[in-house]
Amino acid sequence: MSTKTSLRNVTVTLEEDVAQWARIEAARRDNSVSRLLGGLLKERMAAQDGYERAMRRALARKPFLRSDGRYLTREEVHDRAGLR
Repeated sequence: MSTKTSLRNVTVTLEEDVAQWARIEAARRDNSVSRLLGGLLKERMAAQDGYERAMRRALARKPFLRSDGRYLTREEVHDRAGLR
């Protein structure tokens, strides 16, 4: 099954050494600079979206080891004697 993706042209201005690296890296991957940059940005977007979803899930959880509804402080978390 083939899915058609709409692509947009974007102009990017790079420092010469970055542009040179992108050309070499794209050639090494047998790809164009455009596809290389698109793939890198897509990976970055997916990673950021995944991190934000995980953070929202973690913050939505109820605190543990406390009945007053607040999260433990860093000091409380690392106070091993106080947890025994």
